[in-house]
Amino acid sequence: MAEWELRPLSLGEILDRTFSLYRQNFLLFLGITAIPHLFTLGLNLAQLMLVKAPVLRPHAQQLQVRAPGLGAGLLAFGIGGIIALIMYVMVYLFAQGGTIYAVSDIYLGRPTTVGASLKKMWGQLGNLFGVSVLNGIVVLIGMIFLIVPGIYLMCRLLTCVPAALLEDLGARDSLERSFALTKDNAGRAFAIYLLYFAMLYGIMMLFTVPSAILMAVMVAKDPSMVWVMTALVQVGSFVAQTVVGPFLLIATAVFYYDLRVRKEAFDLQMMMNPEGVTVPARSIVPSMLS
Repeated sequence: MAEWELRPLSLGEILDRTFSLYRQNFLLFLGITAIPHLFTLGLNLAQLMLVKAPVLRPHAQQLQVRAPGLGAGLLAFGIGGIIALIMYVMVYLFAQGGTIYAVSDIYLGRPTTVGASLKKMWGQLGNLFGVSVLNGIVVLIGMIFLIVPGIYLMCRLLTCVPAALLEDLGARDSLERSFALTKDNAGRAFAIYLLYFAMLYGIMMLFTVPSAILMAVMVAKDPSMVWVMTALVQVGSFVAQTVVGPFLLIATAVFYYDLRVRKEAFDLQMMMNPEGVTVPARSIVPSMLS
């Protein structure tokens, strides 16, 4: 039996339920987000270690870099950058999908763990990658037209990830599904995005701005400290992403279920079949991609 009542929610109730879910399952969502991101953090820190720090000669007026290891260090940095990009994409997809699965299980009264939520993503990486790429292309095209259409499309496509994962839809179908579900609800999606970005940049400034200021002061006195301070900035960004990142995904899943309750009587479907899986309403109205 689901712990959370399935009924139409106001925007305030969606946000309140999001914070409640996050607070009550903080370690679960933190683990889902932090464990994948630890790999990229470790890789970023390893790259910093490979690059030689500049050395300030006592009798010289300019910085001199140790030449023997510079070329190898830069090559390793470039290769590491490519590997880091691939890892970041995989980490992003694992954290995104794992959180959506965890919210769905908790919301519908099913037990779940960090490992179980992440494990469900193994067979969904390719599909979710396609969804993310297509979503990004559509929003980017909208942004070209004076930004506002891009923001509107971003709001209408907010629920494409839950649709793809929970209804087993392909990239195009999931975007069309989201566009149908969020009809007349773009304003609520915009409010969710607005709160998320306010929280994210607030936390990032809290952790990274002091580190950046300290970096400028310390590097002026001792250039060899630049990699230490850069590492602190990386750690600060990691903390901000892992703490705030789950909020948007939890809110997205709650919003997705709210739309299904409003438009498809999903609460009645669950009452009649509480053990059933989340299945889509296949008769989707025409969308922007049709």
